[in-house]
Amino acid sequence: MKTELNSSKHLHQLSVAGLLVTLGIIYGDIGTSPLYVFRSILGDRPISEELVYGGISCIIWTLTLQTTFKYVLLTLQADNKGEGGIFSLFALVRRYAKWIYIPAIVGAATLLADGIITPPISVASAVEGLNGIHSLQHTIVPGNAITIGIVVGIISLLFFFQRFGTKVVGFAFGPIMLVWFSMIFLLGLLQVWHHPGIINAINPYYGIKLLVNYPHGFWLLGAVFLCTTGAEALYSDLGHCGKKNIQVSWLFVKIALIFNYMGQGAWLLSQHETYLGNTNPFYALMPHWFLLIGIIVATFATIIASQALISGSFTLISEAISMNFWPRVTVKYPTNVKGQIYIPSLNWILWIGCVG
Repeated sequence: MKTELNSSKHLHQLSVAGLLVTLGIIYGDIGTSPLYVFRSILGDRPISEELVYGGISCIIWTLTLQTTFKYVLLTLQADNKGEGGIFSLFALVRRYAKWIYIPAIVGAATLLADGIITPPISVASAVEGLNGIHSLQHTIVPGNAITIGIVVGIISLLFFFQRFGTKVVGFAFGPIMLVWFSMIFLLGLLQVWHHPGIINAINPYYGIKLLVNYPHGFWLLGAVFLCTTGAEALYSDLGHCGKKNIQVSWLFVKIALIFNYMGQGAWLLSQHETYLGNTNPFYALMPHWFLLIGIIVATFATIIASQALISGSFTLISEAISMNFWPRVTVKYPTNVKGQIYIPSLNWILWIGCVG
């Protein structure tokens, strides 16, 4: 027990091991967002400088205001004896107002919804990258039965293995996510190097112009906001990783994300295409010889993102049970790892939601 506490305390301190664990635990969801965010913003709209520059500008400033300012600089200060999460925050503020349990429950519900929405979106985006391989371009088509079957199969296996815990694969999460972020940074950097003008998208003017002047531009915020889904993990996993590790690792993650988004924008403008079609600009950044490797890394990253959300949902409901916000259902402890739990009924609910 003493060794476990010392190990936990060590990981809370700023260290290489702590940063690596933080990369593996926290950033799966927000880290895999480049797979689908820019594609969602573009949709079926004509490609133009106004849309590309404005979309990237909105993404950059959403990551800055929502994630960096709100979570990394502000919310991380509101820990409850070193622990984070919406119910920890609720425990801190409930003495000031009795009605505060309502936003706490609503916030918890949105986290569960994120746990249902993100796995199918991110895993599907990874698998659909196989469409870029010549021999598979007529087999793997977004939305067809084979693609959906593969995605459902991966997600079903993920939920099936929850009952055994994630002790073994958990050790690999950090290095895999380090490879992922390094990969998306380099892919974006190469495009920015060839088209440095895209750096101007940092100017918030382009984002404001998109929201105000572009037809129905304001409603694009729904797609833009996908870039910050999973940001709540920075706070909810505070007790696992420690404040310093989260703040320092976020610098690396944010730079990697921004360069990848700018790289996607630079590639789009260099193609002089009118419409995007079925092309995913994320995979378009990859040389063809690297595509299969990139898809494999992306698939692992999306599985890690899904696992983080599932584990977070188990923890959330466990806390909700202790506060009488959720029925007293069976809670199991599949391994001897501290804090690792498995809730069979919730596992089924999440699986049904993801497949649906």
